[in-house]
Amino acid sequence: MLIGVPKEIKVEEHRVGLTPESVRQLAAMGHRVLVQADAGAGIGASDADYRAAGAAIEPGPAGIFGAAELIVKVKEPLAAERALLRPGQALFTYLHLAPDPEQARALLASGAIAIAYETVTSPQGGLPLLAPMSEVAGRMAVQVAAHYLERPHGRRGVLLSGATGVTPAAVLVLGAGVVGSNAARVASRMGAQVSVLNRSEAPLRRLAEADAAIRTALATPAAIAAALRGADAVIGGALVPGALAPKLVTRGALAQMRPGAVLVDVSIDQGGCFETSRPTTHADPVYVVDGIVHYCVANMPGAVPRTSTYALNRATLPFVAALAGRGIVAALQADPALCNGLNICRGAVTRREIADALGYPYVEARDALASA
Repeated sequence: MLIGVPKEIKVEEHRVGLTPESVRQLAAMGHRVLVQADAGAGIGASDADYRAAGAAIEPGPAGIFGAAELIVKVKEPLAAERALLRPGQALFTYLHLAPDPEQARALLASGAIAIAYETVTSPQGGLPLLAPMSEVAGRMAVQVAAHYLERPHGRRGVLLSGATGVTPAAVLVLGAGVVGSNAARVASRMGAQVSVLNRSEAPLRRLAEADAAIRTALATPAAIAAALRGADAVIGGALVPGALAPKLVTRGALAQMRPGAVLVDVSIDQGGCFETSRPTTHADPVYVVDGIVHYCVANMPGAVPRTSTYALNRATLPFVAALAGRGIVAALQADPALCNGLNICRGAVTRREIADALGYPYVEARDALASA
């Protein structure tokens, strides 16, 4: 199969869909790979590195999208890229469609087969392609919170770890999944006072067993309201796979928080879990609402592209190899876990959460694939 890897064009997005090492493995399987010039510059991979791995270099995106049967990216296609998609072509990347009606309309109109990393599952029901970036984002969220708690960058002027005789910062983590558990562990190791709220007990129990200093509680509205009042930083990691994130913090709650507190919304790709959240970029990452600093960058792991790309490729490469080896439709039909990643297929929405969020008819994936 001919696989295309375009250069990412989202603001300050320096990751790349395939590393040279991944290209080498795919080439050894007999596949051809087209990589856009300078696509790997952000991870320190040159065009020469890709050529040595067996790829051909294409100067621009039109050549990539025009020739490849399978497009492998990192972030959702922007308008200029969506215009290049064609019927039956497969796109494999993060999509986060539920809060993005414009993207959904364009993908439906393109006739392409769009497979989202974030809804591919493991046989056990986990999210193996979302987990690597959730791990990175969860760990980064603590660094971000610490940065914007400093007076020159935010307002509060608090050191996360405190100092001798001075109380450390209070960090509240909403959600105990991959994002939340990583954020909680990092914040605790940095010396912060950490509280984690989650809707179910099992993840909280695992966190408490791993680090007795982490306080845990069920995420009831009353518990969230009480914890917000004492928090210096709040990290939102709530997730409903494929659907809009639940709004856990209302605007009214901001008035009860400490002035200059920091909200880091890692759920922003799925619409955000704070009512006052709106997507920001690495170039302009924060804004202030009612005295509370909001950091809502939608591609946080893009700030550490080398780490993120290699972590992501370890997870995605087996699925890329399956799609290329079996053929797109056959691979999706053969693997229910991979098929859970199918969001749009030739003009049909094949994830119920997306159909419900955006008001489209829902079509079973197997039915859409049967006619593909």
